[in-house]
Order: sequence, then structure tokens, then C-alpha cells
Amino acid sequence: MSAPPPPCDWQITRKLVKERGQYLLETGMWSDCRFIVGTEPNQQVLEGHKLFLAMSSPVFEAMFFGGMAEKDPIAILDVQPDAFKALLEYIYTDKINLTSFDQACELCYGAKKYMLPHLVEECTKYLWSDLYPKNACRAYEFAKLFEEPILMEKCMLIICNQTQEVLSESSFDDVELSTILTVFDQEELNITSELELFSAISRYAQRHNQSSGAKVPRLDGIGNPSTEASNNTNHPTVRDAIMKIRFLTLTPQQFAEVPASCNLLSESEKFAILMNICSTSASIPMPAGFSTSRVIRRRKPSRNDSIFMGGASSMDTSRTSMIRFSLSANEGGNEAPKKLYCCRQLLRITECMNTSVLDCAVTFTCDRNVCVYGIQVPTQIPAVEEERQATFSYPELLYAHLLDADGSRLTYTHFTSRVVFRSLIEISFNRPIYIQRNKVYKVGVVLNKIGRYPIGTYPSQSTCNGVVFTFSQGQSGDSVRDGLVRGIIFSIPSSNHNSINNPGMSGIPGDHNKMSNII
Repeated sequence: MSAPPPPCDWQITRKLVKERGQYLLETGMWSDCRFIVGTEPNQQVLEGHKLFLAMSSPVFEAMFFGGMAEKDPIAILDVQPDAFKALLEYIYTDKINLTSFDQACELCYGAKKYMLPHLVEECTKYLWSDLYPKNACRAYEFAKLFEEPILMEKCMLIICNQTQEVLSESSFDDVELSTILTVFDQEELNITSELELFSAISRYAQRHNQSSGAKVPRLDGIGNPSTEASNNTNHPTVRDAIMKIRFLTLTPQQFAEVPASCNLLSESEKFAILMNICSTSASIPMPAGFSTSRVIRRRKPSRNDSIFMGGASSMDTSRTSMIRFSLSANEGGNEAPKKLYCCRQLLRITECMNTSVLDCAVTFTCDRNVCVYGIQVPTQIPAVEEERQATFSYPELLYAHLLDADGSRLTYTHFTSRVVFRSLIEISFNRPIYIQRNKVYKVGVVLNKIGRYPIGTYPSQSTCNGVVFTFSQGQSGDSVRDGLVRGIIFSIPSSNHNSINNPGMSGIPGDHNKMSNII
């Protein structure tokens, strides 16, 4: 049975553009694209209008009118139907109707994916207002995944101020193990003793049927790790969390009644820990890697605590993986870190035609601790017709990210701007990331504009200001192109900036995305 015809002159009764947009969305009149949204059994087919979508989102613009053009219907399996409907409602009517924490998370994911910054901001504000111990850890993981440092800070403040409530929630058993490690790293937690941390990790291990050395899969819903990822020695284990517990703050009786009666510690470890609890000069050292701190952490943190960023996993100043930089060049009398460019030496250039999406990545290590700001990539080579018409620029659309060794995304950025042919684009990540020496990282870029790109061949090492970068295509020997990553933009922390502390990197000075001519 066909749908009833629309009322005559329906436009006349709808004064505002958003009212007419809502009518088109609700009725599907004049729709020219379809989306298969979600997964079975909740999968739905939704209709849309290319013009409405493209004028709101550069991703939809590329999807319908650019190099990313996809065939109808378009499958969107990573967004739930209700969240996608809310996203469409925002695009067509400017309405934002947030009703729950889960819905706000799902909608924020879609808004990030389709580059709708105002919607992202509104979702984040809603999440700020809906934080409590039950969802603080999940919100922290969400904020970490989508690079929302202010939300991460607020989540961590709740976790530190209301630690007992957070640990007692059943939802704590479902958080990522890396989140637990971050919590256990804090210098200040609202707990009566370290036994609360031990009980929480014991419950967690039992829930996931894990021994102290077993690896726990990711719990962020992104997907199960591959066998290779599971065998990665950097993958967190329950034992990593246990080693962060400050057993030396317990009395012998407390240790004997709880940790010593549990199978998460070996007999030799139990004996060594107990000996060190009883005596500060015990002849038997603490088990390797275990905390030797005797400082009791009971104070609540202040509102001035630093912001967590970039997957920082340690608050102990002897083991922290991040650096605190000044918020301005003159703060505390320190100079701003100088931006440096590790430009890879071109040995040979070939051309590559991007017919849809061109994915490029390169694995690298660095022999010093540095702060990475972004990368340099080349722009297109003009076609004959463009040269004949004296066209000097084109609209570029790309995505770039920085990953750590286990594939976790540390930072990213979307770049949409008109650029000059035959030039270098300086792509600045959403925020700088402090990387550790001799640790493996991967930087990648996805180009979404049809056209010819210059692909370079480079030596395996490049040196800039005494810092040596070593590049490869990964230990797996994959064939992912690395020829589009021309350089890495970084800085060397000065001695004045080397106060190891909680990360506060959002204020690192640096230019936005810009271009420079190729010499």
C-alpha cells in the first residue's frame, strides 16, 4: 500500500526552515539516499536528503559528492539506530534531545564520526552534568577514547573523591583494565586502606575468570583484540594492577587476612611482602615491579589537579609516562618548547592515483623522549586540465592519527581546507602527545580526495637536532604505504619542563594546520 500523498501546500503552514526540514525528515519526501543503520536484530533502514546532510557535515559531503562517494544504500553498522535518528534530527531541525548518559555517549560518537562539533560539545556538556560514581569510569573511558580532556579530568576527580563508592559499584567490574591501572596509580584516593583496592581487583579477576598474569580483553565495545594484540607484552594484566597496590601500608594482620589468603599472589611473593611489612630493613627485597611506597593515600584531590591525557597510566613521579608543560611561554619563567621538524630525506618520488580512499601509515621509534605535535604530508599533483586552467589550489579532506604499540589511539585530527598544489601541509593533532624513547608508535593519514599524490621513498632513519627517528612499516611486514608521511613535527622538553607530573598538554603552544612550500 503506497503512502498517502502530502497535504497540498504543506510549506505554507511551516514558517521556519527547521520546521520544513522536520517535515521532510519525518515523511521521507524527496529523499535521495538510504542508510542501513545498526546491526541485527535492531537494524533499521533510514532515509535522508544528500543536500541537507552534505551542508551540515564535510564527511557526508565527501560521501555523496567527493572521493568517498558510496553506493546506496549506505551501511552504518557502528552507530545505533536511535543515535543516528537523533543525529539526523539535529541536522534537519537543530534540535538536541538528550535523555540519558548512554544516549549521549552514542550520539557523541556519531557526532565525532561525522564532524559535527557543536553537537559534540552539547553531548559532552550533558555528560558533565550526569556524572556520578556508577558511571564515572565508563565516562572516563569514553572521554579518553574521544579526546575530551576536560571530561576526563572531571571523571577522575569523581573517582578520586568518591573512590569507595566507585569501587563498590558492580559497573567497576566491567571497565577496561587500563582504567583500573590509572585509578590505582593515583596519589590521592578516598579509601581507608589499600585493602579496598585489592578487594576490587580480586573481584574483577574473579568476574573475568582471570589469574594474576592473565590478559584481559578490551571492554570498550570497539572490538576484540587479535591474537597478535593478545600476545603483546604491553597488554595490561591483573598482575599489573596488583603490583601498584601499596602493600607496605598494611599491617601484618591486614595482609595476612586478605591478600595472603588469596591466590593472586604466589607463596614466595606473600612471604617477601610480609617480611617487608614487618621490617623496613628486611633481607628479602619486595617482588620485582611491586610498589615499595609506604605513603598512605587517603586525602581527597583538589580542584587544581592536572588533566589526564594521552593514555597516561602513572601518577607516581618515578614512573610517569607524561610531561607537564607550561600553559604559556612566560608561565613560571619557562620558555615555550621550540617546534622542530624531522623531515625525511627524499630518495625517490613516484605518483599514486587515489581513486577513492588512500590509507598510509608508518611505524617509528625515537631515541629520546619528545612531544609530537603533528605530521607533514604532501598535497596533490595537479591534473593536466587543472594546470591548463591555472588552478592553484583544491579542497583537501583527510584524517590523521597517532597510535601506540597496541593500536590504541593517542590523538587524531580531521583536516578540511583549501590547499595549494605541490606543497606540504602541516597537520597538527588535536593535542600534542608526549612519547617515550625507544617505544613503538604508528602515525597514519587517510586521504579522501580523488587525485594524484607524490609518494616518497626514504631512508630508515632521520635525525633532527640530535634526535634520531627510526621508521619502518611495522613488525608484521605489512605493505601499508608510508610514502605520504614526509615529516614529524615535535619538540624536545627542556630541563625546565621536565618536572614529571600529571599531564597538562592541552596548552602546549603550537600553530594550527598550515602549509609550507616544497623546496
